[in-house]
Amino acid sequence: MGESIRLVARAVEFAAREHRRHRRKDVAETPYINHLAHVAHLLAEAGCDVNVVAAGYLHDTIEDVDVTFEQLVAEFGEDIAELVRSVTDDKRLHWWARKQAQIDEAEHATARVAALKLADKVSNLCSLLEGPPKGWDEREIARYVHWAHEVVSRLPERNEVLMGRYLEARGALLG
Repeated sequence: MGESIRLVARAVEFAAREHRRHRRKDVAETPYINHLAHVAHLLAEAGCDVNVVAAGYLHDTIEDVDVTFEQLVAEFGEDIAELVRSVTDDKRLHWWARKQAQIDEAEHATARVAALKLADKVSNLCSLLEGPPKGWDEREIARYVHWAHEVVSRLPERNEVLMGRYLEARGALLG
């Protein structure tokens, strides 16, 4: 138990340090760590293992800040680094190509990667309910909700707890 707590605490500290200047795109410019904490909390509530919970804090480090896969391996081990890499968009691709790749790759996700993807989508939907990104109108929100559903519907395994939270948030957005 103590080792698990230390692992998650290290992931929290690492994510907070690496994302310290990173803000959400909402009007309030919410600190990005709030999103990471929400994802990790959802994963813990859903009964995921400690490595998946730690990956919840770290899931955007390769994609959004200057952290490499190798750094994650050195700091957290191969398993967590692979979980993070599995949910990392290829920023070399155009925005829509990245979004399409998430749809295409969803059906190959393991149960652990699927949980991480689903928790991220739940958190993003909840953020849209609380305050969408600056400049987003109803059409843009609907487009995101549709895209998220395309990803989620292709996941081969869906954690029951996370799926319930997803359907709740999606329903609230679609009204």
